[in-house]
Amino acid sequence: MRTPTRRTVLAAALAAAGTGLLTACSGSGSMKGMDHSSMNHGSTPTAPTGYLAPNGPEVAAAEARRSPGPERKVSLTATETTLDLGGRTVRTWAYGDRLPGQEVRATVGDTLALTLANHLPQPTSLHWHGLALRNDMDGVPGLTQAAVKPGASFDYRFALSRPGTYWFHPHSGVQQDRGLYAPLIVEDPKEPLRYDKEWVVVLDDWVDGVDGSTPDAVLAELAKGMGGMAGMDHSGHDMAGMPGTGGAGAPSAGATGPARMLMGAASPLLGGDAGDVAHPFHLVNGRLATAPETFTAKPGDRIRIRLINAGGDTAYRVALGGHELTVTHTDGFPVEQATTQALLLGMGERYDVLVTAKDGAFPLTALAEGKNATALAVLRTGGGAAPDASVRPAELDGKLVTAAQLKADPSVRLPAKSPDRTVQLELTGGMAKADWAFNGRPYDPAQRYPVAAGERVRLEFRNSTAMWHPVHLHGHSFALPGDGPRKDTAIVLPGATLAVDFDADNPGLWMVHCHNIYHAETGMMTVLGYRA
Repeated sequence: MRTPTRRTVLAAALAAAGTGLLTACSGSGSMKGMDHSSMNHGSTPTAPTGYLAPNGPEVAAAEARRSPGPERKVSLTATETTLDLGGRTVRTWAYGDRLPGQEVRATVGDTLALTLANHLPQPTSLHWHGLALRNDMDGVPGLTQAAVKPGASFDYRFALSRPGTYWFHPHSGVQQDRGLYAPLIVEDPKEPLRYDKEWVVVLDDWVDGVDGSTPDAVLAELAKGMGGMAGMDHSGHDMAGMPGTGGAGAPSAGATGPARMLMGAASPLLGGDAGDVAHPFHLVNGRLATAPETFTAKPGDRIRIRLINAGGDTAYRVALGGHELTVTHTDGFPVEQATTQALLLGMGERYDVLVTAKDGAFPLTALAEGKNATALAVLRTGGGAAPDASVRPAELDGKLVTAAQLKADPSVRLPAKSPDRTVQLELTGGMAKADWAFNGRPYDPAQRYPVAAGERVRLEFRNSTAMWHPVHLHGHSFALPGDGPRKDTAIVLPGATLAVDFDADNPGLWMVHCHNIYHAETGMMTVLGYRA
């Protein structure tokens, strides 16, 4: 049985109040509340008057300009399964029977032709995080496509126009906080970096199937808010008796497991509050720290490590014991190389680093920032005892480079230009009422912030909340200020303002959202729409 998300509940409550504000549940996967007359033969939502459609001729023309090449065919099945995390088994949802899902690797210029078969009990989708791709393949139910129903399949087909480290996951409710994620590596046939080996490292916080917990139950718990706010939504509407609420503020039907709301997690790096969810496990490549993955190499090998944070609510501070890291890329784009001992990755962020391997066995440790927990993998080039699960290499407390300190490689710098349009997005809300939003308005797929093709657009994120947020823009990359790196996901600290620029060169309807899955699902999402 599908557990309704808070957006489903809010949509029902607001409709009952006669406001009609929320008209669809784009990310929920169920399409509940959507006007199905807006669907193209049950496949792609059309745009409202004045905006481009996700599958319109402008989108097709932009795809043609990417010169789609030979097909890289992949079949993927989303299914219920039992996974072994390294001595602890959990019942969850995953792509096949592995965690992370099987890596997809292709070459710039290829056309990715991937068929997703949905064997889950809920509708699902696939979002290709970080890719500038055609809009109707972006994988957001209710906005760019209809959700893929249980027992059905969907063919994703699009050109791969840029090399880099990417990943994919559903954009349907909180499914991403299960086992539904995998890396996507787009290789450059003219790769300028020289290295001997490559290690893809996916970080994740884990709750699904542990003592009866599910991400839906965690969402239901968080959506009640704190301080006696149970039973009221963000605008004061009484939710008692609304479908799926189980009474005044009670968890939705099917909510199980112990309380997972996290209180007191603090990190100066993140400006204070570190997170909302007490995930019981933290994983590297699907493994617990007590049974870590071991990557083997020879002393002196130059290793490219591709780091991906696939977590739902956790930033990770990452270091490799006994080694320095040379940062080469972030979010798929090259940077002026910089050496560091540690990196901080918000949810959705990626970094590529080079290391020259020493002789021995070394811990690659991912500290769950502010949460007093670690994940672990091991680099082994020689003999010696494996690092203990509790190891904390000194490098974690050494030099740390953030995205704001990096510079874009000159080859990918955004040319200097004054913005043609500024979109101001205030990050609002908090845990007390679980009323996360942009500009005080919870997600409404019918609301768009307009942009026009060819414009230089400035997104001005002003964080008036007491918490940090990793903000993610679909279908584009933006530049951080001062010749900063090109990225698609960036951390905005509490009380801070971050202005980023991008060129509106990929037509369609594109989401902007916090990549904390629980913040997004309680309202911190919105849409940029290209005007017709």
